[in-house]
Amino acid sequence: MFKGKEASRRKFVKAGAIAAAGMAMPGGMFAGGKKSESKDSRLQEIRLGIASYTFRNFSRAEMIGFLKQAHVSDMNLKDTKDHLPADAVEEIKALGDYLSAGIKLHAAGTIYFPKDEDADIRAKFEYAKRAGIGVIVAGDPAPTTLPRIEKFVKEYDIKFALHNHGPEDKMWPSPLDVLKAMKGMDARMGCCIDVGHTVRAGTDVVAAIREVGPRVFNVHMKDLASFTEKESQVEVGQGKMPVKKIFEALTAIGYAGFVDLEYEINEKEPLQGVIESLAFMRGVMAGMA
Repeated sequence: MFKGKEASRRKFVKAGAIAAAGMAMPGGMFAGGKKSESKDSRLQEIRLGIASYTFRNFSRAEMIGFLKQAHVSDMNLKDTKDHLPADAVEEIKALGDYLSAGIKLHAAGTIYFPKDEDADIRAKFEYAKRAGIGVIVAGDPAPTTLPRIEKFVKEYDIKFALHNHGPEDKMWPSPLDVLKAMKGMDARMGCCIDVGHTVRAGTDVVAAIREVGPRVFNVHMKDLASFTEKESQVEVGQGKMPVKKIFEALTAIGYAGFVDLEYEINEKEPLQGVIESLAFMRGVMAGMA
């Protein structure tokens, strides 16, 4: 179906394999070593991670094993299986496992905020604080709850990234809906742009990234064969998603955060698709740099 793109895909995947090798080396291009003083230094601020929902059918121990095979050490975790339990004691145990495995946590979510109540909201900020996480990826708070959430953002100095969920979400289908609601609020109130849900909402994802700008705190990456069909997800690079233009837009706004792969298909055997998707993204970034 995608024959016209296959040659480019192979090139990017090959480059991704080279980039993956570089990640494992001290000072590698995406390893977090000393940055070169080049015009592409902004690109080097963008890092790849994985949303733990990708491995929703697997235990924490199994997921850690998958991450090592995929050469990924950065996670956006949520309370799925035993990945990052909401219970404080169990959460501490999980954090110990990740520390021992060299896994770093940069975001928690998607976390839901159904109640406009201090106690419920505080519990979720405490959850992120215990984990040393600087970004809460959030789903479904009512617009009227945002001012109360903003109060906790200021108290805890944790960024709040509201995740758009496409046309099925009547409140937050597009990042532009999130941006409109955040107008005038604290600068730590922003957006997690899910690129798949964004295009299904009929929004130009590249233009949305540029418009949301400094309020982009996290990105969930996936690819679709059809921008109107939720169930058309494929490995990144095999669909219609403008992956290179997305990275170019993130570079243009000076984004210094994570692009987290959220691979939602092949849920019983996700690893191969995860590896292929990461390799494609690494290839894109290597080609840009």
